[in-house]
Amino acid sequence: MFHTSHIEISKSAYKKNIKYLRKLVGDHTVISSVIKGNAYGHGVENIVPLAEENGLSHFSVFSASEALQVCKVKSHKSDVMIMGLLDDEEIEWAIVNDVEFYVFDTERLDKAIETAKKLNKRARLHIEVETGFHRTGFHYNYMPELLEKLKNNFEHFTFEGLCTHFAGAESIANYVRIREQISQYRKFYRYFQRHDLLPLRKHTACSAAVLTYPTTIMDLVRVGIAQYGFWPSPETQMFRFRKDTQDENPLRRLISWKSRVMVVKEVEAGEFIGYGSSYLANKKMKIAIVPVGYSNGFSRSLSNMGRVLIRGKRVSVIGTVTMNTMTVNVSDIPNVERGDEVVIIGKQNRMNISVASFSEMSNQLNYQTLTRIPADIPRYMVK
Repeated sequence: MFHTSHIEISKSAYKKNIKYLRKLVGDHTVISSVIKGNAYGHGVENIVPLAEENGLSHFSVFSASEALQVCKVKSHKSDVMIMGLLDDEEIEWAIVNDVEFYVFDTERLDKAIETAKKLNKRARLHIEVETGFHRTGFHYNYMPELLEKLKNNFEHFTFEGLCTHFAGAESIANYVRIREQISQYRKFYRYFQRHDLLPLRKHTACSAAVLTYPTTIMDLVRVGIAQYGFWPSPETQMFRFRKDTQDENPLRRLISWKSRVMVVKEVEAGEFIGYGSSYLANKKMKIAIVPVGYSNGFSRSLSNMGRVLIRGKRVSVIGTVTMNTMTVNVSDIPNVERGDEVVIIGKQNRMNISVASFSEMSNQLNYQTLTRIPADIPRYMVK
């Protein structure tokens, strides 16, 4: 098998999630599938075809290297948008390959126009504006100069979008700040409108904004973690449950992470288990070694804290998680043997370990847990 664990990706769960999101945004809004961070750990090569099967044809990434990954697996009808890093030498590649990209400073804009002139091909630009996140984007006081540059070079670019990013739409603590950002974005749009330079699409909404700020749903939404079946925060989940008045969770997790028992052995009372002295057997115990450790994405902070499923039972991680293995206590489970399935994230019989609980145990966000799962763990599509 040549691997110590594997990941399963549920096609039916993805379909359900997109159906729910489509209901929220309407038929005329483009859903851009955000697939940065190896599609949030799910694998770009898996999610792009799956998204296309479910009617999506626009993908958002952080960098040119991620865009290149998408271009290798997408259909020719789908578009890619780079929201972050794009070196000067990569701008020509983006223009030649019809890749859309954000422009948020003078240097990138000038280089994009210069390259488009050289190639005699329009650059597909999304103008990002600074509304209060203070990361990237043109400030309002730069608008006259920006407008002049754009109007003087209108034949060298397509104004694909006017965009911004919200500073924490997943938290009610940021409510006032988000409302101010929405107001600022409208101010930018009115400026462009007054000067007869309109984008093909307006877009501001990430997953959290789609779920909690309906007014941010415009021509395009950039949906990341929600398409994979996760709520951006408990607050967004509570808000939607109140709005949707439904009992069951409309989002379904795609990902399951599984391994198998490598060794089963007994340890006498009074013996330390694993490195150091963090776990002492207080009675005769039966333990199982699982070939997944911190090099495989199972955090060392889960030492003596983590849980996995074996034979439909939740069992504890004991001792220190090592680079390649963890040890679990199977004293209360009869007949555990080498080769038994171990569920690290997912369901087994009636038991479940969610990504949220896994993340909380390791003091991480869902985003961190997902994107830190190594890309070389094989991913398989399942129903």
